[in-house]
Amino acid sequence: MTLSVTNTLTDEQETFNPYHDDEVLLYVCGLTVSDDAHLGHARLWVQADVIHRWLEYLGYHVTHVENFTDVNEKIVAQIDPDKEASDEASVAETYTSSVIQDMRGLNLRRASVYPRVSGHIPEIIDLVETLVDNGYAYESDGSVYFDVLAFDEYGKLSNHDVASATTETDSAIVDEKRNPADFALWKSGAVNPSDVASHRDDSREPLTSPTGQTWDSPWGEGRPGWHIECSAMAMTHLNQTIDIHLGGRDLVFPHHENEIAQSEAATGQPFARHWMHVGLLQMKGDKMSSSIGNILTVEEALRRYGVNVIRTFYLSSAYGSEQTLDEAALTEAAERWETISRAYDRAVEACDSTAARTKTTDNQLQTGLKDAAETFTRAMNDDFNVRIAMASLLELASAVNTHIEDYDKYDYQSLSRAIALFDEFGGDVFGLSLGEKTAIDATGTLSEDLIDLVVDIREEERAAGNYERSDALRERLADLGVEIEDSDTGPTYRITNHRKREWGSCGK
Repeated sequence: MTLSVTNTLTDEQETFNPYHDDEVLLYVCGLTVSDDAHLGHARLWVQADVIHRWLEYLGYHVTHVENFTDVNEKIVAQIDPDKEASDEASVAETYTSSVIQDMRGLNLRRASVYPRVSGHIPEIIDLVETLVDNGYAYESDGSVYFDVLAFDEYGKLSNHDVASATTETDSAIVDEKRNPADFALWKSGAVNPSDVASHRDDSREPLTSPTGQTWDSPWGEGRPGWHIECSAMAMTHLNQTIDIHLGGRDLVFPHHENEIAQSEAATGQPFARHWMHVGLLQMKGDKMSSSIGNILTVEEALRRYGVNVIRTFYLSSAYGSEQTLDEAALTEAAERWETISRAYDRAVEACDSTAARTKTTDNQLQTGLKDAAETFTRAMNDDFNVRIAMASLLELASAVNTHIEDYDKYDYQSLSRAIALFDEFGGDVFGLSLGEKTAIDATGTLSEDLIDLVVDIREEERAAGNYERSDALRERLADLGVEIEDSDTGPTYRITNHRKREWGSCGK
């Protein structure tokens, strides 16, 4: 079955058609690094990761670019003059580091590159100059705006009418424009204090004179606009036309609409062949958002539930639909993960036991394996339908369990094939850590208490000067997938669910 995807641009499910037969250029709109990442952000990451993994499974070489937006008023709003995060760059560096750790904790495949806005100012300025030279942009009081009326196809992604596409509310900024819907490619001067204030937590002291990074340009000192940044980074590291542009559903307008306009106006080529959008994560009746406060951070979620439960939760819902996070959904995900993990372990144990027989044949198990493989493949080729694909893994688990419970002598070849399917689909495609024992169980409750106990014992050993014993406890926790970080305020830990492997003389 040929892979098909839902293209937001055409509003149709269509055959996937990359520019090159053996390569996919994938751009993912990354995070503005102004706060700790939460599970709303992670839903996009995990869905993008599985899309990446499935494309590789199909034989494509995937060039995956995912940016960090490290120049933004939201970042400036997090400045604390009395701490290390005393300027925009240091705030961005702090949260970029945190996001990278969260990504590793979620067992994501690494992108080919993670470009940052601050490192691509020359490319951004070049792109803005091209738009001015082509007659699609104009300078006004040191700022540069894109003229939406000059681009005939403006609104083709979101179906927004230009007359209603006003994106700025500041009257002084509106006065600089030819049309209220025109959007900034380059902003004159430093950050707008009112923009910073709107993102500043009310519980914190106001910033008396907020500043942000600025750069010299042909139009004077200033900062890049938000939308131009992604176009510049995508075209720098991929091409003028990319195969898949992926992002959250909330970015369709204005961000992605404006990306299309400025990119295609500059190059005369389609910017992306397939536009794909991940549905939003809902919590307590609203989109999960730091501004609302209904969030669960990635770090906390990994600590409480573990990476396998979190990934199983995400992969129980198709990427394009909205998903609701609550305790019932996480409990169900934990139960599904336990079902898959236990069936895998039982298959390995049975396959390696003396009860496994070469000539024992279970036709029902063989049919179950065939059906599960076909269903998984068909579902993933049907617009990456992870919900149906996950159901097929549960059916595979059921087939394995039935065989083991009904037979005294096991069908070795079928069980071996089942293990391979679990590894292939559950491990390689879904990114689950099958067969790895970790320090956290499915609910994250009892094991968390045990980890706390071991950490407390380690602190007592350190206080008594027993550093060898303390280091040994730290290493044993790391073997179980628990990384300890010491600080002046005491130790903290992160559950990674990745055990250290012992290396033998053969290098395996």
